[in-house]
Amino acid sequence: MPVSLRAALLLLLLTLVACQSSAEEPDADKQHPANHLADETSPYLLAHAHNPVDWRPWGEEALALAKQENKPIFLSIGYSSCHWCHVMEHESFTDDEIAKYLNEHFICIKVDREERPDIDHVYMTAVQIMTRGGGWPLSVFLTPEGKPFYGGTYWPARDGDRNVQVGFLTVIGRIAQFWEEKEADLRKSGDGLSNLVKEALRPRVTLQPLTLDEKLLATTDAAIAETFDAEHGGFNFSADDPNQPKFPEPATLQYLLARAQAGSAEAQKMLTITLDGIAAGGIRDHIGGGLHRYSVDRFWRIPHFEKMLYDNAQLASLYAEAHQLTGNPQYRRVAEETCDFVLREMTGPDGQFYSAIDADSEGEEGKYYRWSQAELTALLSPAQLKLAKSVYGLSGSPNFEEVYFVPELQAPIADLPQNLKLDEAQLQTQLQTLRETLLAARAKRVPPAIDTKALTAWNGLMIAGLADAGRILQRQDYLDAAARSANFLLANVTAPDGRLLRSFKDGQAKITAYVDDYAMLVDGLIALHEATGEQKWLDAAGRLTQQQIELFGDQRLGGFYFTAADAEEVIVRGKIPTDNAIPAGNSVSAGNLLYLAEQRNDAALREQAIATVRSGQSLLELAPAAAPRLMVAVEQIVNTGEKAEK
Repeated sequence: MPVSLRAALLLLLLTLVACQSSAEEPDADKQHPANHLADETSPYLLAHAHNPVDWRPWGEEALALAKQENKPIFLSIGYSSCHWCHVMEHESFTDDEIAKYLNEHFICIKVDREERPDIDHVYMTAVQIMTRGGGWPLSVFLTPEGKPFYGGTYWPARDGDRNVQVGFLTVIGRIAQFWEEKEADLRKSGDGLSNLVKEALRPRVTLQPLTLDEKLLATTDAAIAETFDAEHGGFNFSADDPNQPKFPEPATLQYLLARAQAGSAEAQKMLTITLDGIAAGGIRDHIGGGLHRYSVDRFWRIPHFEKMLYDNAQLASLYAEAHQLTGNPQYRRVAEETCDFVLREMTGPDGQFYSAIDADSEGEEGKYYRWSQAELTALLSPAQLKLAKSVYGLSGSPNFEEVYFVPELQAPIADLPQNLKLDEAQLQTQLQTLRETLLAARAKRVPPAIDTKALTAWNGLMIAGLADAGRILQRQDYLDAAARSANFLLANVTAPDGRLLRSFKDGQAKITAYVDDYAMLVDGLIALHEATGEQKWLDAAGRLTQQQIELFGDQRLGGFYFTAADAEEVIVRGKIPTDNAIPAGNSVSAGNLLYLAEQRNDAALREQAIATVRSGQSLLELAPAAAPRLMVAVEQIVNTGEKAEK
């Protein structure tokens, strides 16, 4: 949105008189009648099914009602393990006064971003254009036709709450009044912002094809190195702000792994420093296995405690591959702990993998994972307490909220036997007993909620993680779990016409699949083929890839659209080129096509892979490090091309 348009809208909103009465305290325990979310399967949507807000799921019925009543839409997007989504629900969406105002003046739509990433991507882009920021919960106000005209993320309920000047009740009051008095202006803003969203998300034509060569790879190496934290590992840090969150960034690590496997010492250095930092820090669950979503500090010490399937899936592959590359036994341990955790706590009865585990339990973030000195003293023998202090820092000054302990390694694992005057076998035996004691105690606590929906794309990533770990670490149980999940998805998460569906829960598969679902399930099937040599996995990967090409392929510019050709178009049919916590469908597809081309000796598939890479040319020319998983495919293309020339 042009600055003048955005500024004018914000000024009008902020200068209107708020329509609000005296505040009432929300009653979180009050049971309201079910709203229109009661028949959904998403745990996130069901958590709002008894809000006093008259929520509706996204769909023709809700959009038609908005047009019929000529009301603006309040669109709220979040996900089950989002801490601030829970906060906004408790503060605002269970508040009777706020709910009454929303119900009178808006059509309220709630979306699970994990089920509908297409909707999330479009409206997140709109909010980023308006505010230069984003996040969840995403709060967007739309015309009845679905065009965004104002938005933000989390608002506290009322003015002054959490030291914020303008609260949510004031925001909705001003927008409702503005809609009544200046509807035409808001519609004009919606038209203008929608056009900017279309411009941002439409594929771009390039005149000169991108050259895929070592120079492009070197440019990517340099861009990643510029953001690298050489002291603690990881990327995009601030030396001046050690409390800036730090994410593992699996796609970047996968690129560094590929470069290290091709012989780059610098890439291997960045990879191993980062993997060592993650393995040592509190972002790794040293007691129960698996990785939390991100660290709230530069040092990997204290996590944001939610656990996402997609992180654990990709990091299982990475640690297994890094163990194969370096021989470091610590990497093997992390890979096995991660796989064992997923099989123990995030696997459903049919072999499907659950999406996420909340950060919160009993209303407090991290309560399930933290330890007090009193608890530790009561649970552990003096010898165990001494070991816990030496290895995990579980004594002395607390490292979490100045009261509690989150386990983190106090020294490199290779140095611990010598430091403790134990041999490796003795140390591991004693640590295993210590962890089992703490894990048994933790299991008696109230656990955080699990989002039990199974997403096809994320399951594909976990299938690949288990298959890679099973192949490299010679763990047949991991290969069996990967195969069981793959068989379940192929048999049950499909429509009658054979097309993939996005989500499975409570015996019901729903939502037409996106390109990510195809790409990542195919990636998992390919990993199974590579691990077992079984032809059925290659055949299934080839069949789904052909279906993907037919449904999502961009025949003019190459690559794949995010939605199928016959899917609902939310403002614009676009592509998602960047690799974030979850890699882009185009990035994964490029690698899939290269593998299938090699296995089938199919030059046409290889050319399609190259076209898929080049479809991201505008991004790669501007910021190649923004699509590192795509650059893995470039590395393969360059290396295989060089081998062919030789």
